[in-house]
Amino acid sequence: MTRREFLGRAAGVAACAAVPQMGWAQQRPDYSLTIGPCTLEASPKHVIKTLGYNGTIPGPLLRLREGRPVRIEVLNNSRDPEIVHWHGLKIPSAMDGAMEEGSPMIQPGQRLVYEYTPRPAGFRWYHTHTSAGGDLRKAQYTGQHGFLFVESASDAGAYDREEFLALHDWRGELVANADGAMNPAYDVSTINGKMLGHGEPIRVKEGERLLLHVLNSSATEVHWIALAGHELQVIALDGNPVPKPATVPMLRLAPAERVCAIVEMKNPGVWVLGEVRKHVQAAGMGVVVEYAGATGAPRWEQPMELVWDYERFGAAAGEAGERGDVEEIPLVIESKFMGHGAMERWMINGRSYPDVPEPMLTEGRRYRLRMQNKSMDDHPMHMHRHTFQLRELPGAKSGSAAIPTRGIMKDTVLVRAGAETVVEVVADNPGKTLFHCHQQNHMDLGFMMLFRYA
Repeated sequence: MTRREFLGRAAGVAACAAVPQMGWAQQRPDYSLTIGPCTLEASPKHVIKTLGYNGTIPGPLLRLREGRPVRIEVLNNSRDPEIVHWHGLKIPSAMDGAMEEGSPMIQPGQRLVYEYTPRPAGFRWYHTHTSAGGDLRKAQYTGQHGFLFVESASDAGAYDREEFLALHDWRGELVANADGAMNPAYDVSTINGKMLGHGEPIRVKEGERLLLHVLNSSATEVHWIALAGHELQVIALDGNPVPKPATVPMLRLAPAERVCAIVEMKNPGVWVLGEVRKHVQAAGMGVVVEYAGATGAPRWEQPMELVWDYERFGAAAGEAGERGDVEEIPLVIESKFMGHGAMERWMINGRSYPDVPEPMLTEGRRYRLRMQNKSMDDHPMHMHRHTFQLRELPGAKSGSAAIPTRGIMKDTVLVRAGAETVVEVVADNPGKTLFHCHQQNHMDLGFMMLFRYA
């Protein structure tokens, strides 16, 4: 059974079961979102028909207050059942926006009000959580993504201004890769829906501290981002402050990852903030950063190599705070080749969703998820409704010793091909919990499983 078939059969049952927990129109919502057709003009020569929220791509920025209940009304003006996932929040399963957890689908022409108390504070996002079924005009291939920021009363605000940036890829088509399997390839890439040179520049002043909130909303692609003439001080990953902020020449973001970085604006001129790889920047992924009073063509300085390591932002393993029992759960990632030109099947511990065992968690207990990636692809692994801590990362070279770390809290981590990554999670949010690869094509081909609470 495919994910699409499973969702279709389950839609009526899940909706009926969860509706009593949902809020409706008795009270005025705090925010309203409308899912519907919209036209994206990435450039005058690149006009894309897609779906978005409130007619904009990305959707509107939602600023919520940690611990303050919120009501968000969603109207589905598309032709298909839809759902909105509140990525990175610790909220009940029925509100999370994943069909597999019991959240109801929103039928065409219908409204639904999500009610929850947002936590934890930090940079989150919202997006569709449907199956594309091989159609690269649906699900996360569309413009259904938006920024969500949960404000904390203790935010010191050690910056002068902030910018939210969403990286996305468009006009995909399925092509065979080196091993014969089919994967999407794109010919348009954007930041906030615009190709390089076709949107408004980011205007700055010398001496400012600019806080960048960067989201990779791409359905399948990892992106590398740099700001020519400047360095970036990473202060948070997936919206969670890192133990050791560090200055880096570029950011790497797998699908669904977010990075918050501060840039000291001390090199006046007109610069390009864009994808490091030349062919992706040529497809449009970039934005101009312009100092007040500066003129001339935007400048780009090409890095010679791709540089990124999670561990540089973490505390040393072995420091205080590591005592206590922990249970290990092995998760072996593999694919099954289905024939040249066919879509492969993705498996966790030898099984594809929905035919996958569901590990049982005990509230309050700590678990280590040992993800062993036996495939030839990197995978952005996402756990719903929880935040996990990175504990073991693969060494720089294949076969090198694992690197222990602690303190880096995330909800999505890129697990390298042929390598092993270990994360630790506290079972602190009872309910069905989805765990999956955040690549749309992999998720659609069975790369998911559910955790349940005892």
